[in-house]
Amino acid sequence: MNYKHIIFSFVLLLGTTLSFAQPQSSKEDLQRQKQQIQKEIDDLRQSLNTIHGDKPKAMAAYRLAMQKLNARERLISNINRDIHRLDETIFQDEREIYRLKKELDTLKIQYAQSIVFAYKNRSNYGYLNFLFSASSFDDAIKRIAYLKSYRQFRETQAQTIVKTQNLLQHHSEDLSLNRKDMSAALQLQNNQKKELEQDKKDKDLAVKQLKDQEKTISAQLKKREKQRQELNKAIDAAIRKEIAEAEKREKLARQKAAEEKKRQDAAAKAQAANEPKKTTANGTATKPATVPEPTSKGVVAANNNNRTYSSLESTPEGLTESIELEKRKGRLPWPVSTGDIIHHFGKEVIGPSMIINNDGIVISTPVGSSVKCVADGEVIDFHDLDEYKYILIRHGKYFTIYNGLSSTNVTKGQKVNAGTIVGKAAADFSGGGAVEFRIMDSHGNYFNPESWLKSR
Repeated sequence: MNYKHIIFSFVLLLGTTLSFAQPQSSKEDLQRQKQQIQKEIDDLRQSLNTIHGDKPKAMAAYRLAMQKLNARERLISNINRDIHRLDETIFQDEREIYRLKKELDTLKIQYAQSIVFAYKNRSNYGYLNFLFSASSFDDAIKRIAYLKSYRQFRETQAQTIVKTQNLLQHHSEDLSLNRKDMSAALQLQNNQKKELEQDKKDKDLAVKQLKDQEKTISAQLKKREKQRQELNKAIDAAIRKEIAEAEKREKLARQKAAEEKKRQDAAAKAQAANEPKKTTANGTATKPATVPEPTSKGVVAANNNNRTYSSLESTPEGLTESIELEKRKGRLPWPVSTGDIIHHFGKEVIGPSMIINNDGIVISTPVGSSVKCVADGEVIDFHDLDEYKYILIRHGKYFTIYNGLSSTNVTKGQKVNAGTIVGKAAADFSGGGAVEFRIMDSHGNYFNPESWLKSR
């Protein structure tokens, strides 16, 4: 029973040791996230300090202050998760140390008992008497094997005690380190809470600047809303034209298919009239083979896949582009290499009472940065809207829009691939560079681009 108990203890110790490796990955993830958020906060602080007090850039200052405040809250949340992880780890360390101490005490007692027993039976006379008192030769062999295994058992007990002591020392050192990490994390949490209060003051200051510049900013927002409506009209007109042309091509293809069917039917009838009728063994006439009705590839694919298609997918190329874009949802590349989302999809409240309607997302990026196409497609429209330019690219029945460009690098009708540079980012009315990016379908439905782009 003692030997089995020792084996069980080692199995339990092995499982406990392996369980301690699990939080390590979480620790590394939290540390990496913490560094990323801290870098984001530092960059935002630097940008905010650059434009602080600049009245024409009051909205940009408010935007940066809100981003910094949100980043600080995420950092504190990250620290709280780290503290929770350390608390769990310390609890496990303390529980394991308590268990190991009890296990070590039990092993020492068992080992002491075996030593006492060996001491009491240490004489050669007792050893020989134990052997010669065997009832048979086989019994004597068994007694020799028992004495040998008992000696090995004592050696194993000693080794187990040493290993348990080492394991206990290891967990004690881990406990000490984790307590130091906990102390540092609590101190960091306290410091970040103080920084959070300062961030709130920065936000309040930015809100005050917004109020001071409310008339100017409201005028800028009205101008932005007017540009948005003009852009929507231009996009709708371009898409209606594209759909009309696609429907015209599809109608013409059906007419040609119908004419071809009539020609084939007439040829089949003429051939049947000139050929003698064939009869089967029972004397009935055989019917001529019918020619299958030609259909467009888009309709065939629709019947096979039970998928609703638009006229923009009546060609194999348009169908492929649509399906490829759908497959890459959540994994599309960003239209700019660097930048943060400063206006999210949908209605957004700016400051105390101002509202912006966003049909896509607005990404901040340095003025003059390259703007790239996110998927293979065709440029179907581009126009100047006041001081900005926009580009409309078709991907089957889907469209991507790149607005807020200072210049364009593509022409209408040009085939483009994912990564093709379509233009350069312009400066928005707050003074910083920004690009608006949208995704929509042929029915005029706008989608949240954040759910289509890959995570950074």
